[in-house]
Amino acid sequence: MKYARLTKEQLEELHVEFTNFLASQQIDKSEWDLLKTHKPEVAEQEIDIFSDLVWEGVLKSARYIEHFSATHIFLFQFDNEQIDTIVLKTTNETVNFLTKSGLEWLGENMHSNEVEIRYGAKKFGGDRNGEIFEIIQQGGILSQGELYEQIKNILGK
Repeated sequence: MKYARLTKEQLEELHVEFTNFLASQQIDKSEWDLLKTHKPEVAEQEIDIFSDLVWEGVLKSARYIEHFSATHIFLFQFDNEQIDTIVLKTTNETVNFLTKSGLEWLGENMHSNEVEIRYGAKKFGGDRNGEIFEIIQQGGILSQGELYEQIKNILGK
């Protein structure tokens, strides 16, 4: 397995897609029920293959990820060749970017000495989707990129 198995909830959400996947493997409902009962390792393999296919599709179309912590915000934007990163950091120990008030504080103090902003870019090392998946595994969340684009515009990049 290249990525991670989808959760039970994710599989339930993708029930129709999973059924179509099984059908493409020439597995109908009765055969699936038999596999789960008599060959659970084969059923697990089918779920793993499906999970990787779903992740590949998600990662292939991913363009932005956000990762928030109490004192840092990491904003990522990527195309097929490189990843651009904007990092916002506060030196004010009373601010918590995980709260609404912390984000409001950031909006009001973006240009103060208590906010450090760094911008960087690098080429993907070879496995674009694998690198994006690592960011997600570390707590990054796929986004539409609104915050990244706002900060990028403020920075004039």
